[in-house]
Amino acid sequence: MKQNDAIEKLFNRLQDSFNTEEVPLGHQQRFLEKLQEQQPSKTQMSWWKPISIAASVLLMIGIGFYSLVQKEENQGLASISPEMEKTQSFFVTTINQEIETLKSFQDEDTKHLVQDALKRLEVLEENYEKLKIDLVQSGNDKRVVAAMIANFQSRIDILEHVFTTMEEVKTLKANNNETTI
Repeated sequence: MKQNDAIEKLFNRLQDSFNTEEVPLGHQQRFLEKLQEQQPSKTQMSWWKPISIAASVLLMIGIGFYSLVQKEENQGLASISPEMEKTQSFFVTTINQEIETLKSFQDEDTKHLVQDALKRLEVLEENYEKLKIDLVQSGNDKRVVAAMIANFQSRIDILEHVFTTMEEVKTLKANNNETTI
């Protein structure tokens, strides 16, 4: 009740200060027209929201795609453990060095041998890329890891075989040249 008494006292005190005049005719309509003039039209605003939403969606897709590509690039044996990362790094470095050495020793007699070896290495690289996908899907299955290591070893075996064959070709060529002289 005391609260109602306080409100009544407030109204009694402010009674003479209330604006009791009538609003002129058409005032509401004029007010609404002025309000609409100040606000941008719906056609001006209608394109802004969809464009900003589309830009946000494209940005999120781009970030997701970039992170997916980064994740896929980092997969392989390196994703399992630091030891496997060292193993992968060793194999990759060794194989790349051997390929460069192989290319530098290539001559007319061994050209086809080297090209064949490079094609076989390319096939093994493609298989390795598939194994990286299998590794992710299998949850780092040990059989896939073993297959990946075997893939690296197969590449090294191919390179060693090509070097041995190249030496044999050079030896045979040298022996043939000695007998003809």
